[in-house]
Amino acid sequence: MGEHEFEVYAAGDAALESGAILAGAELAYKTFGTLNSARDNAIVLFTHFGGTHEHSEHFIGENRALDPNKYFVVVINLLGNGLSSSPSNAGGSRFPAVTMADNVRLQKRLIEEVFDINHLELVMGHSMGAAQTYHWAALFPDFVSRAAPICGSAKTSIHNDVFLQGMQGILCADPAWRGGDYDEQPTNGLRTMARAWAAWPPSSHFYRNKYYESLGFNSADDFLKNYWETTYTAMDANNVLAQISTWRSSDISNNDLYGGDLSLALASIKARVTVLPCRSDAYFPPEDSELEVQLMNNAMLRTIESQWGHWAGSGRNAADSDFIRTHVRELLEN
Repeated sequence: MGEHEFEVYAAGDAALESGAILAGAELAYKTFGTLNSARDNAIVLFTHFGGTHEHSEHFIGENRALDPNKYFVVVINLLGNGLSSSPSNAGGSRFPAVTMADNVRLQKRLIEEVFDINHLELVMGHSMGAAQTYHWAALFPDFVSRAAPICGSAKTSIHNDVFLQGMQGILCADPAWRGGDYDEQPTNGLRTMARAWAAWPPSSHFYRNKYYESLGFNSADDFLKNYWETTYTAMDANNVLAQISTWRSSDISNNDLYGGDLSLALASIKARVTVLPCRSDAYFPPEDSELEVQLMNNAMLRTIESQWGHWAGSGRNAADSDFIRTHVRELLEN
């Protein structure tokens, strides 16, 4: 399977939590390694905001966190990311609101129907991938043995939601957006949003120490133009908004199972959990993760002492990736 190749699970018409139907729902996924005869070496890895399976592959390799020589790894693309069902390929502005729980319920169907797997050794992901990790562990507690949420949360905080509302507002303020019924992408909105967003994933330390130079950019302006603007103007605006909607509504307890009781939802997780926040993450500070760990029965906090902020979990910095590898492998071995 080549770098840009992936498989597609056709789920049919999927009923969503909102009561809407996602017609012809599809999940794009890619696999690594081999499923053993007992079907008990499977790991599911999730994608983050704006990313595809390719952006999560840095976790996979013989000398990385997830060894495909030992495990069967399935990387599943988030609804709204442009590969799985998304506004850009399934309805544009009429694409229904999708929750994190909607995603994981479809993902579970994929795992069961395509691979005949009824148990996962590990669920894991960075950022929105961490939110999916928490949802799997809470909604399907008997299905998951271990969980490793990296730089993420079980419920989107008020502070995080305020940030997301700001980004959404910037994009929608571009007259070219036209309520989502645009003929051409609202590039001014995407470009302005990119510059506003650029202050959040990398920390203030990242800019102070000019760590962007280690990524090949010769100045902050070069970084803003040739990473942030280039990345975000290549996205579909409605896809961006769909993923923001999913992120904003993320809450493992907002369902009939837990009735909005976050403490109960966290306490109901049976998996062994290693929570990996970053000390300088503006979205998901370790203090928030500490509160979540205290409410789980078998969880450990392993804070990444990094100046790379939210990007500590992105594979861009070898020291942070090594830290994650050490603790994920420790979790898998126990």
